[in-house]
Amino acid sequence: MKTVFRCHLPHTKSLLYILQSPTSSPLPRLPLHPPQRERQPERDRERDGERDREGEREREEVEERETQEVVDSDDDDETYLGTLEFTLLFDQESNCLHCTIVKAKGLKAMDSNGLADPYVKLHLLPGASKANKLRTKTLKNTLNPVWNETLIYHGITAADMTTKTLRLCVCDMDRLGRNEFIGEVMVALKRLRFGETKKYNMGLERQAQQNREMNIQNQEQGTPVAEEERGRILVSLLYNTEKQALVVGIVRCAHLAAMDSNGYSDPFVKIILQPDMGKKSKNKTSVKKKTLNPEFNEEFVYDVPHDQLAKKTLEISVWDYDLGMSNDFIGGVELGINAKGDRLKQWFECLKHAGKKVEYWHTLTQQCAPSSD
Repeated sequence: MKTVFRCHLPHTKSLLYILQSPTSSPLPRLPLHPPQRERQPERDRERDGERDREGEREREEVEERETQEVVDSDDDDETYLGTLEFTLLFDQESNCLHCTIVKAKGLKAMDSNGLADPYVKLHLLPGASKANKLRTKTLKNTLNPVWNETLIYHGITAADMTTKTLRLCVCDMDRLGRNEFIGEVMVALKRLRFGETKKYNMGLERQAQQNREMNIQNQEQGTPVAEEERGRILVSLLYNTEKQALVVGIVRCAHLAAMDSNGYSDPFVKIILQPDMGKKSKNKTSVKKKTLNPEFNEEFVYDVPHDQLAKKTLEISVWDYDLGMSNDFIGGVELGINAKGDRLKQWFECLKHAGKKVEYWHTLTQQCAPSSD
């Protein structure tokens, strides 16, 4: 038998007590709900604890994502390819650009042994590729090569320094297959101050930004062959008053156009003093094999009175030698009183300053092509 009593306690809701029969053991009293004002702090603490736990989880997730990004970037081939240290110096008097390749650091491993056989090749852009190519020696089994090697571009004018860009590519030499490209950097030469050595330490890229811009521009506008891509020649003139003779020096050529299928030429130079004086007026240099930057350092003497020199014209032409076939004309230049620009200036200085050697670089053109080789 159960008896039910209903009572009201202060500050609480109505509570229900159930009493069992006297023979039964009394049931324990049901706990009262705590007042609302006492439960509120506990709920606040629970909410704060949940916020803290959620914040910790968010921080852990962010840290995990950041860690994952670092790991992924290490696996990315284009993230870090190494750095290249080099110096540049433009000597305006000798028209030479000195490029000293100092060292590379932290290069990407290209071989199965975890190393590489790196070398650096240089190009002047825009221009013919092989005519403007220089390269260092190859260093074996290293990711931190030290070259300390100076490469020189001859025939570089002040005008070139405002328009040319130097591209430096680091490659891995592979004797059994094709050499592999590691990375490149590019330097606009207009940033150099004449006569001052500038140091660079640049990170390698898969394709430098300037190179991408050049490629886009070339695709949009095409790549017309510039006249200067025929090449340049360094000529010296001296009038010897004692011997009453003109001494013509063919010093060197630079950036010649490639005429052979191998991408090179076998150049030699012909010199004719006009009006034609027979065999005495014609000379030619030796042939330099498989090169686009030949060095001759050869001199030729023409017996001619000083007062007759103003009436003469010196024709200089560069040829590619072909065995058993007609030689290919590369380019030429004429010096004389009827010439213009530096061609006239050199001739005039030679006449005015007898006994002084005068050297000038000249751009080869196809307009000076002789009727035959």
